Amino acid sequence: MSIPPPPGPQQPQDPYQPPQPQGPQPQGPYQGPYPQGAYPQTPYGPGPYQVWGQGYTPFARPAPVNGVAIAALVLGLLCFLPAVGLILGIIALVQIRKRGERGKGMAIAGAVVSSLGLALWAVSLSTSVASEIWAGVKEGARGNSYSLAKGDCFDVPGAGFDQNVYDVDKVSCNDLHEAEVFGSIPLSGDDYPGDDHVTDKAEDECWTLQDAYVMDRWRLTDDVDVYYLTPTEESWAWGDREITCVFADTDASGSLSGTLRTDETTLDADQLAFLKAMDAVDEVLYAEPEEYAEEDLDANKDWAADVRDVLAEQVDALGGHTWSGDAGKPVDALVEDMRDARADWAKAATAGDADTFYVHYDSGYAYVDGDTTVAAREALDLATTPPSYDEDEYDEGGSGSGGSDSEDV
Repeated sequence: MSIPPPPGPQQPQDPYQPPQPQGPQPQGPYQGPYPQGAYPQTPYGPGPYQVWGQGYTPFARPAPVNGVAIAALVLGLLCFLPAVGLILGIIALVQIRKRGERGKGMAIAGAVVSSLGLALWAVSLSTSVASEIWAGVKEGARGNSYSLAKGDCFDVPGAGFDQNVYDVDKVSCNDLHEAEVFGSIPLSGDDYPGDDHVTDKAEDECWTLQDAYVMDRWRLTDDVDVYYLTPTEESWAWGDREITCVFADTDASGSLSGTLRTDETTLDADQLAFLKAMDAVDEVLYAEPEEYAEEDLDANKDWAADVRDVLAEQVDALGGHTWSGDAGKPVDALVEDMRDARADWAKAATAGDADTFYVHYDSGYAYVDGDTTVAAREALDLATTPPSYDEDEYDEGGSGSGGSDSEDV
């Protein structure tokens, strides 16, 4: 989860400098999902010890300035702790009178400004201004901590996706980039649902969003994998209610080139018609029974009948489309292969034994990702490198180039 890196090694003590505090230092009042040290430390803590130069003599020292008076003025001007500034101003005035120190003007100014700050806070609370400000802060944090949207490309400062992600740098998708957002999943509820629930939801739904974003599945090469950025229990308290699904390089630190987006917003009519037909066929092919024909011939024959039927539907769809440019002939050649394949699948659906089934199974599969498919894709300006298919690639839980990895926000 979002665990900040360990503190660095202790620095050696300089014998010519005043002693520095050792050991772990107190943290600030805000404990959020971000690592310690991500933001500058407040300048109002104790500073280094003063080192006096040569020629200093204690007999020439003027009356010191009361430190409480300085603190009262600073807190009063900042207005974020007006009550503390008022109290410190009063304390400073008492100390100055007893000790003969300087800083009376600062103590009075701090008390006055702090009183005005208290009055402003009272007015804002009574008019609901403070509640509106807080609502705005939560709204700004709501959703994704990085304000990433579908289609955004970004880099991750640091080593990449092999560690927790605390920040991102948006870049153009035309340039080399480490990740591309392809969807988001909203979460609901008042209480954080737990790491397992968030991860399971990401696993289930990112795959569906992937298929809608990349209709040209051949663009998902073996170098591309799915990752997701998830809320943490800490960021949930600030309104973070969104899982972000992204593509990144499989080694978690490589780069992608160009956008992977191929959906209805980026495809022309010919490309869209072709991909819809091919995806319909692929969906049935991916539903092949887990049991071999020797184990369950009837289940395999039923599946072969489904392949036969979808091929008939998509042959009609492709044949009935009017293709522009030079795409007509390559697509017609693919359609002829699909008709021949349909005949083989029809015979597989009525096979009397497993051996006969596999004869027509092999023949029917021969056209898939074959030369006519590549030629048609080239004519339509789509990806032309056939994907490699792992044995478990289309098991339950999704399809794609490989497994998934989660990174906490």
